[in-house]
Amino acid sequence: MASFFLALCLSTSAFSQVGNNSSVLNPNLAAEAELAAIPHISTALAKTIIENRPYLNMTDFNTLLAKTLNDDQAGEVYITLFVPINLNIATDEEILMVPGVGNKMRHEFDEYRPYRALTQFRREIGKYVDDEELARLEKYVFVPINLNDASDEAIQSIPGVGSRMLREFKEYRLYTNIVQFRKEIGKYVDD
Repeated sequence: MASFFLALCLSTSAFSQVGNNSSVLNPNLAAEAELAAIPHISTALAKTIIENRPYLNMTDFNTLLAKTLNDDQAGEVYITLFVPINLNIATDEEILMVPGVGNKMRHEFDEYRPYRALTQFRREIGKYVDDEELARLEKYVFVPINLNDASDEAIQSIPGVGSRMLREFKEYRLYTNIVQFRKEIGKYVDD
């Protein structure tokens, strides 16, 4: 669990609400064998992906893949390997990297900024797509939350956070920096 929290901090600079992305691997977290099992990802490319971590956003990851893969191959990879994008600050190019998103849907993503929670994303984007497509899109996005003032519901929406971690997060508020957070919460998670 500690590695999840660390990767989340590296890739988002804040904690976040993420969609159910269990079928999409994050290149900051995936093991070499998981990476090498993805079409177009050779063992050598899997090693390169790991060596170049962390990827702070999809632009960084796309830059690495563009050295080896063409656009079509990269698009196929993004179906199962993706750095979740921050709905509030993602560039148009990053939004368009989400598999199946075109300019019309990119516009809809932009129109409702800033997002305060994934429930807002579901409500607004759900006007344009059915529940199945909405669930698919959620696999690629996140909404940052501030642990210092987040509601219990928002904190528990962080993957892997249950009632015990909720209590610990709240006990050590106010967080002033990531070092303090790691010191306090690191006591409760495994490396």
